[in-house]
Amino acid sequence: MNAPVDVSFFARAAKPITSYRKYWAARFGTAPFLPTSRREMDALGWDSCDIIVVTGDAYVDHPSFGMAVIGRVLEAQGFRVGIIAQPDWQSAEPFKALGKPNLFYGVTAGNMDSMINRYTADRKIRSDDAYTPGDIGGKRPDRAAIVYSQRCREAYKDVPIILGGIEGSLRRIAHYDYWSDKVRRSVVTDAKCDLLLYGNAERAIVEIAHRLAAKEPVHDITDVRGTAFFQRSKPEGWFQIDSTEVDQPGRVEDHINPYQTTSEQAAAQGETCAKEEGTGMPDVNPAIQPLTFVPNPKVKLKVPPRDRTVIRLPSYEQVKSDPVLYAHANRVLHLETNPGNARALVQAHGERDVWLNPPPIPLTTAEMDYVFGLPYARSPHPSYADASGSHEGETKIPAWEMIRFSVNIMRGCFGGCTFCSITEHEGRIIQSRSEDSVIREIEEIRDKIPAFTGVISDLGGPTANMYRIGCKTPEIEAACRKPSCVYPGICQNLNTDHSALVHMYRRARALKGVKKILIGSGLRYDLAVQSPEYVKELVQHHVGGYLKIAPEHTEQGPLTKMMKPGIGSYDKFKAMFEKYSAEAGKKQYLIPYFIAAHPGTSDEDMMNLAIWLKKNGFRADQVQTFYPSPMATATAMYHSGRNTLRKVRRTAEADDTVDIVRGEKRRRLHKAFLRYHDANNWPLLRDALKAMGRADLIGNGKHHLIPSFQPITDGSYVSARRKNSTATPVKAGAPVKGRILTQHTGLPPRVTGSAKPGAKPVRKPR
Repeated sequence: MNAPVDVSFFARAAKPITSYRKYWAARFGTAPFLPTSRREMDALGWDSCDIIVVTGDAYVDHPSFGMAVIGRVLEAQGFRVGIIAQPDWQSAEPFKALGKPNLFYGVTAGNMDSMINRYTADRKIRSDDAYTPGDIGGKRPDRAAIVYSQRCREAYKDVPIILGGIEGSLRRIAHYDYWSDKVRRSVVTDAKCDLLLYGNAERAIVEIAHRLAAKEPVHDITDVRGTAFFQRSKPEGWFQIDSTEVDQPGRVEDHINPYQTTSEQAAAQGETCAKEEGTGMPDVNPAIQPLTFVPNPKVKLKVPPRDRTVIRLPSYEQVKSDPVLYAHANRVLHLETNPGNARALVQAHGERDVWLNPPPIPLTTAEMDYVFGLPYARSPHPSYADASGSHEGETKIPAWEMIRFSVNIMRGCFGGCTFCSITEHEGRIIQSRSEDSVIREIEEIRDKIPAFTGVISDLGGPTANMYRIGCKTPEIEAACRKPSCVYPGICQNLNTDHSALVHMYRRARALKGVKKILIGSGLRYDLAVQSPEYVKELVQHHVGGYLKIAPEHTEQGPLTKMMKPGIGSYDKFKAMFEKYSAEAGKKQYLIPYFIAAHPGTSDEDMMNLAIWLKKNGFRADQVQTFYPSPMATATAMYHSGRNTLRKVRRTAEADDTVDIVRGEKRRRLHKAFLRYHDANNWPLLRDALKAMGRADLIGNGKHHLIPSFQPITDGSYVSARRKNSTATPVKAGAPVKGRILTQHTGLPPRVTGSAKPGAKPVRKPR
């Protein structure tokens, strides 16, 4: 995570991506843009491409776009890389546009899962697509990873297909699919790809490309971390752990309480975590427990090496028909995500097995600098420009516009939020760039982008303030199996020092030509309050009036299922935010985001959240309803009704089950509570409050949540004061002294614009 990690376990565990001998085609040099047509290939002097990347996004040559990163990394290794962006998938012809690739097709659905990109949380089709020129929806197929792979196979049957991207990552095993409301097979089976790369794939793709270039058959490449594939033959010398059933004695090591510290885990096994006590590491890895059941409880078998151990998950057919086994499989998978101790997994699909190697080794700081320092054009491909060469008007790509003046400083997240897929894709180990690398990119933006006005829109990543934060001891980090470093409290082994980030902020804003550095990424506020110096620096210099943070809820029930801190942490940060804003003489506001209908959320929880929102003066214009993304922990809860943060048992106890918000009516109710101020939601809320025995919240006083009467919208007339008044009648809904008239004069005005936090329409980032 932080600097020491670069010279310890993870740095020793993998070959540096800069250490390979370049492929012969390096003689062609660097392309200004990776070619997207035969004409561009001819201009570069290429007769063919070694690798062709097919992507569901528009081609933007920028390190925030996956196809550009993979393409430039492979180009730096000496390979000729072409791009086919958003092809017409109705036939295989568009996939032949650059000819036959010499080595392989690289396929990705894009920076988002294609189903999340295409459909709302209510399963309605979106009309927009931020990764498409003109923000036009429908430019990629549903389940794009599968469709693109099939078309590539039709185009050139004998060319290997390497599937990657976030859609591949989140669907690497049998997974619950929200849109079809069923468990689907691993994408490896449906896409019929030769290899699936999950997570950040630079290390894996470089190794695979060089091995394929050396004429090694793709079916023989089975030892690369971060890959999944059909198991071709039964591996020799491997120890298999049967984890196909719950409550099976000795099935797999006992599930470790994710909230225990490393020392508590060790103590439970009769060992000590001496490193925490300052006397060195224990002889026995504290995360390892006996693997098999032995009739004599006094006898323990020797633990096999993790790098030769594979866990057999319940088969696709089992998890498809049994939600309890699905929950169990999901929990086992999430316990095997630390690259320091994860074991391989295998899952049967019919008569074939899908094999998942352990997660990829994180990039070191030097490797991160290398990746982000490649010669990106930092703009969309010229083919998207209009006749004048501008990227304005209908050719604008919203995702590019949002990040064109931002800088990504790190990857990964150790927060472990159950509804989030960042950890499943990028991992929980923070991979940070060096300060010099970040400063060079800011200077490049300043010097090379004509539209730059002096404002950097973001220095961040998945989380704004996890830069160079990680475990104090790399050995403990490599052995840890906790899903979160900050829940239910901040781990005692976590380094929370924000000084490196503070120093970077100060150096960046001191650059000539830079007027302002804003922080646009989400903030982990429970971590930020550990460093008052950082909060002061952030609030007084890097907030542009509003700062977005995500408490997600106020009630303990849903918060425990999200693995988020209590609302008290928000209150503490808010106090610091207001204090430092006042000291700087600035009026600034927090914009908190909340989720409706998350697993574990009762109707009463949403009611209490609505009361909190009104008490604190928030009127959310856009709200987020829980979206069950593939493979997320909360999605497993949603599908199974079980708490997968605990050991999954066949016979459920009270704490094993989770209240699931299903059905359109109840999901609409939870969303309505977040928008309690919207008159369209009042009829639904009145009925719900009466059914909940909380009619006391219906009325026309300040302490009431919603009013007793509804605005008239049918064109009839009503008195300005009361029905028997002699006052001149006016049409219902007509503005009088800034307010909207209703049937009852006690109704407060509907605010359509305000300086209060929450009044500004904002959209929660996906």
